[in-house]
Amino acid sequence: MTGWFRVRLRAAIAAAATLTGKRFGLLVASSVVATSAIVAAAATDQPEASPLASILGHSLAADRTPVATIEPTAEPEAEEEPAEAVGNESTPAPEPIVPESAPAPVFVPEETAAEPAPEPEPEETAAEPEETAPPPPEAGRIKHVFVISLVSSGYQAAFGATSAMPYLSGTLVPQGTLLTNYEVLAQTTTPNGIAAISGQPPNKATKEGCPVFEAFPSTSTTTKAGIVTGDGCAYQVEVQNLATQFEAVPFTWHGYLEGMVSPTTGEPENCVYPATEPEVPVTGGYSAQLNPFANFHSLLDLGACSTNDEPITELTKDLKSEGKTANYSYISPDLCSAGVAGQCPEGAPTGAAAADAWLEEVVPEIVESPAFEKDGLLIVTFGGVNPPEPGAPAPAKPLKTGALLISQFTAAGGTDSTPYNPYSLLRSTEELFGLGLLAKAADPKTKTFAPPLLGENGGD
Repeated sequence: MTGWFRVRLRAAIAAAATLTGKRFGLLVASSVVATSAIVAAAATDQPEASPLASILGHSLAADRTPVATIEPTAEPEAEEEPAEAVGNESTPAPEPIVPESAPAPVFVPEETAAEPAPEPEPEETAAEPEETAPPPPEAGRIKHVFVISLVSSGYQAAFGATSAMPYLSGTLVPQGTLLTNYEVLAQTTTPNGIAAISGQPPNKATKEGCPVFEAFPSTSTTTKAGIVTGDGCAYQVEVQNLATQFEAVPFTWHGYLEGMVSPTTGEPENCVYPATEPEVPVTGGYSAQLNPFANFHSLLDLGACSTNDEPITELTKDLKSEGKTANYSYISPDLCSAGVAGQCPEGAPTGAAAADAWLEEVVPEIVESPAFEKDGLLIVTFGGVNPPEPGAPAPAKPLKTGALLISQFTAAGGTDSTPYNPYSLLRSTEELFGLGLLAKAADPKTKTFAPPLLGENGGD
């Protein structure tokens, strides 16, 4: 098997050991169907088979190659010599007397029939040149990307003159480049998070926040651009995302979700998502609506989500050394600290103020880490928008949130007015690591902020 499949198989076994009840049953059922589809597609070399399918299918096929065996041939039995006739009586031939000093008789086999001449071997033909594998992708000068996803109370509340986020606007903005025209695709967080890691556009189910793990209908198809049609929350196993791209190359990824615990035990748990029953988030706590990785069978079925999608408490440990820090870290606070209106305890800061207080606590850990100081990029972005407060005027651009880039390779105090969105976030990240572009990230209309970070002139 390929090294990739061995790693994922071990991860799947380890992940299964941590699951019980309905979540385990759902994982097993989806894994059997999904993995069968991968193997079938790869074994028949269908053109639409994804790289993920090809790796798994051909690995399984290679392990089932029969080994040729050779049957042992039986030794011929020695023929009995005819008895010697003496007179009219037949008596056995006397045994020869062999002196003790004489050498032992040498057995000489009888001549056998001449074997037919061997058929001439076919002339060797020139071997077709083997297809050379494409070189592995290479990261540019930025090799560690940290994405913080919050919920916006509006562009002015974050970056305006009367900002409700003084740490973000007063301390962090002067250190980096402000993307003044960054807009989300929808008000809810689920479709924006999915778009930011896969390029898949919003659909009816994701706009509603995916309260249940709703599969796409059987009539769903995938366009040539890699976009899944229909409405659903659980993307098929062949649908790729940024994490599966990292799984196939020598880069690492981690999701860090604050407050992620088992809904049954209340203990910290990896990759928590609603199964067959609607999610009932605890006020101010964790919600799968903030965790886009849990929406992909390509991460669920072979254990990558259960391995790499972790409670945020693991972030502090991983930041202590460059070797343990992932190349790509997606960080989301809980509903209160993300800035969702009405999700904080009574009397505590809420909305934009709660998100700003959380940033002031977490960002220093990131920017002072060895990995960030060496070659890091911090992206403070917003994955959703709070509805306007009662009586407040509706903003001219309700989905405009802005975003901030901080790195030694960004212009301190700079601004960029190019129109960006979650597809741009994905495209820029893929370009920083030399990866292919997925779905809407490959759309010519999708802008990228990667060129200046790569040290290139110009951009889209």
